[in-house]
Amino acid sequence: MYQALYRKWRPRTFDDVVGQSHITDTLKQQVAGDRLSHAYLFTGTRGTGKTTCAKILSRAVNCQAPVDGNPCNQCPACLGIENGSILDVLELDAASNNGVDQVRALRDEAVYTPAAVRKRVYIVDEVHMLSTPAFNALLKILEEPPAHLMFILATTELHKVPATIKSRCQQFSFKRILPGQIAQRLGYVAQQEGIDLTREGAALLARLADGGLRDALSLLDQCAGGGKRVDEQDILDMLGLAGNLETAKLMGLIAGHDTAGALDTLARLYGNGKDVGAVLEELSSLARDLLLRKTAPQGGAALLTGGYDEATMRTLGEQLTAPRLLQMLKLLQNALPDLARSTNRRTDAELCLIRLSDERLDDSFAGLAARVARLEEQLAGGAPVPAPVPAQTAPAPAAPAPQAVSVSDAPPWEEERPPLPPEPEEEPSWTAPQPERPAPPPAPAAPEAAAENSAFWPSFVAGLRGKVPPSVLPYLNNSAKVAGVWKNGALTLWVDTEFTRAMLNKPAILQALSQAASTCFGVPEARVSVVVGQPPASQSTAQEPAAQPQAGVKDALDELLAFGAQFDNIKIQ
Repeated sequence: MYQALYRKWRPRTFDDVVGQSHITDTLKQQVAGDRLSHAYLFTGTRGTGKTTCAKILSRAVNCQAPVDGNPCNQCPACLGIENGSILDVLELDAASNNGVDQVRALRDEAVYTPAAVRKRVYIVDEVHMLSTPAFNALLKILEEPPAHLMFILATTELHKVPATIKSRCQQFSFKRILPGQIAQRLGYVAQQEGIDLTREGAALLARLADGGLRDALSLLDQCAGGGKRVDEQDILDMLGLAGNLETAKLMGLIAGHDTAGALDTLARLYGNGKDVGAVLEELSSLARDLLLRKTAPQGGAALLTGGYDEATMRTLGEQLTAPRLLQMLKLLQNALPDLARSTNRRTDAELCLIRLSDERLDDSFAGLAARVARLEEQLAGGAPVPAPVPAQTAPAPAAPAPQAVSVSDAPPWEEERPPLPPEPEEEPSWTAPQPERPAPPPAPAAPEAAAENSAFWPSFVAGLRGKVPPSVLPYLNNSAKVAGVWKNGALTLWVDTEFTRAMLNKPAILQALSQAASTCFGVPEARVSVVVGQPPASQSTAQEPAAQPQAGVKDALDELLAFGAQFDNIKIQ
């Protein structure tokens, strides 16, 4: 029966383990010097050799003739452990044996001495899957085990392991294996298996493995299934990847803001069977390399994936700025998780490419930073400054019209403007000059300050943004709740309920309203008051029907007097 390559070529000694010499050398010295611990904790990402080293260590501590800390793999103990006939070495999967009952049964069994070997070894894989009661049941025997007992725990998520467990173990962290070491191991395995694997193909598989040798061997096993030559193009076709040349070409179109070309390239790749998620992942990897080259040109070279030649990286790096690369990476990283939940992956990928090609369509902060950086780059290169809007270039008239729109967000009354032109003199109908009070000095806004005015209120509220709490603005903008009236140098806020009055009648809000009114109407210090009810115009209208009941009462009294006058014995005074 055919056996998978990662199982067939699993290392049998510490010397065969690739890329983990900092761990294997220590374990070999402990075995050779008989200075073994009772509990080990192996951590690291998938496919880096945790379970492999645990199995090698279980044979090494029980080997009858160890060779420099390595198991001989020839004695009955090594052969029995390897083929599973010796039950004193047991490998458990914590994902399926995570209950407290299983751990209690293991604890009760562990006290017995081994029957065929020196040490009873328990290898618990994915130990972070144990429940909290199971961890508590394991604590006591893990702290004070018998002399014949050894625990080897392995996990990919160290943060889920309780600190009480970690403190009782010797912890070894397995690193990601370098792409060069993976490619060398793949070449050796391919040579032994008679697989025609090219050097470029081995390098591509090493990059795709992401530091896991088991993933690399699985990919080689998949691509070599047809028994033909395994080169870079065959791997790309087999795995549905676009390839470095296509990815670099697509990145060049994005850098040149060629949206149509980028969409055509994606459509061609999609038609050839490429996965749109894999295309975006390759774009993300390339954008990462370009950003590292631009932000850390010296020390960042060792962090690159190494899948692109120097000329391509230099050309793309000259077309893209660091803010835009950062914006592209954020877009890609946000789009990739959403593809798994998308109902139309191609459409989502196309929307991502459109935003990548034209950063003006990205409304995020990163998109704004990319647009500003692009404008700064154009200005630094001597590009002409874009013409401002006509409202800025038009010559200022002698008296600016009240309808002129300001470019900034500031309200009109906060701008420096010349005095308003004098209005035609009219006889005010609402008041007469008072002799006991001197006439106020002439001011540009004097007619407005003396007359009752409520038309200013919408623009007045717009200028309060940033000066009053954000929770108050919705009330001020709602004409059904608040109406502002300026009359006789005082600002009156007519509100609908006592709740609204209590919200607005606060010293900080009243002071902000007073300052804004003083600036708007040109008075030294505007008075502000909050009143529950309708403005005066509405109140006078509402009071007119109130006279009708009084008139009705008078008519009824006249009829009663006329009726009583018909009788002689009734005297009306």
